[in-house]
Amino acid sequence: MPTVATKSPATLTGSFTPEAFAAHLARVAHLPAWWLDRKRAAYARFAALPFPKRTDEGWRFASLGGLTLDGFAPPATVDFKQTAHREIGVTGAGTLLLANHKLVFHEPISPGLAARGLIFDTLQNALLQHSELVRAHLLTQPSKLGSEKFAALHEAFLEDGAFIYVPKNLEVELPLGVFHYAAGAGAAVFPHTLIVADDHAKVTIADFFRSSHEAEVQFACGGNDIHVGHGANVTYVAMQDWSRESLSFQFNATVVRRDARVLSVNLHSGARQARHESFSQLQAPGAHSEMLALTIAHGTQEFDQRTLQIHQAPNTSSNLLYKNALLDQTRTIFSGLIVVDPDAQKTDAYQSNRNLMLSSDAEANSLPGLEIQANDVRCSHGATSARIDAEQEFYLQSRGIAKPQADELLVFGFFEEVLSQIQNQELHDQLAAIIRRKFKDN
Repeated sequence: MPTVATKSPATLTGSFTPEAFAAHLARVAHLPAWWLDRKRAAYARFAALPFPKRTDEGWRFASLGGLTLDGFAPPATVDFKQTAHREIGVTGAGTLLLANHKLVFHEPISPGLAARGLIFDTLQNALLQHSELVRAHLLTQPSKLGSEKFAALHEAFLEDGAFIYVPKNLEVELPLGVFHYAAGAGAAVFPHTLIVADDHAKVTIADFFRSSHEAEVQFACGGNDIHVGHGANVTYVAMQDWSRESLSFQFNATVVRRDARVLSVNLHSGARQARHESFSQLQAPGAHSEMLALTIAHGTQEFDQRTLQIHQAPNTSSNLLYKNALLDQTRTIFSGLIVVDPDAQKTDAYQSNRNLMLSSDAEANSLPGLEIQANDVRCSHGATSARIDAEQEFYLQSRGIAKPQADELLVFGFFEEVLSQIQNQELHDQLAAIIRRKFKDN
């Protein structure tokens, strides 16, 4: 009988071997037993699950040749204190800066906000001081969009991150800033931000993802949880700007309760290959989720975006708008699904993916979809891909504006529909600066 070749455990785990996991557990042995048990279970799932295959629907159109877990390792501690103030750039209510999972700068919240119950701390501190609150919200939504293996890896090796709890009726006027840095060639980082907004709370969070050096090859496998109580209002702005040679995964899970509103804006700029999965659940009447994203791609970058909007209660609404600007030989994949449960009558949901092609060699793939099980709903989806209007480009160039600057102006016009949703001017300027840098680097 012929021998059937199978992947060895080493191939399935790459550099994240049982020995590497044991070393990680030793570093976090002081954390609660329930969390360590969950990490052990997550590692077992990770080690057992196969790598994605070309026939997997959740990986349709994606490049699989560059997916590897070999050559990466949990990084060494680095000193970022010298540059922390320079990097922040946003006037906020507080700042956390973590580099290679270690807290290196903390601008605490005001005593007044602390006295009113606002918690803004590292995830490790929250696990020790607010264990049950964290347990009820941390990674409670299962991965559903195809990256179950990498989501399990994230849970298994998650070492530290940010924890934000906004108590009932508290409005935080200024943004809370969180910075996750990766430093060192071959560094593997697992950033995480957990946000819990109680009933009628209001808060804005800015989440930054950066590399210390542009040329370093790194692996980033991050996540965030957003839990929004009845009548609460949360704005979440994320900026992914890893090094151009990195491999990136990011998993977003949002739970929205009665009459609550979430505005989520994600900017994708860095990494050689980046996959972003966003899962939004609308669980009670009046819940609303606004899911917005901008991608600026150049060189040979690939951005893979998978989304899921689940309406589980009547009179809920969601709006998804993902805009991609593609230069050079870049590729984007968008695959989105709106699901309406049988009891979710009066659902109002929309999904749109729009691609602006700045090169004839770029490629955009769009797969919007609907799964409706109720009969009184208003749901629609669409996707467009178009080149820059030649007349617009000629008009700008005829007035002395070179093609790169003309393209930049047109891209900003294309993106303004999303950028205008960010009411904080400093946050708006941060996103614009990252986009502008892509044209300078190109």
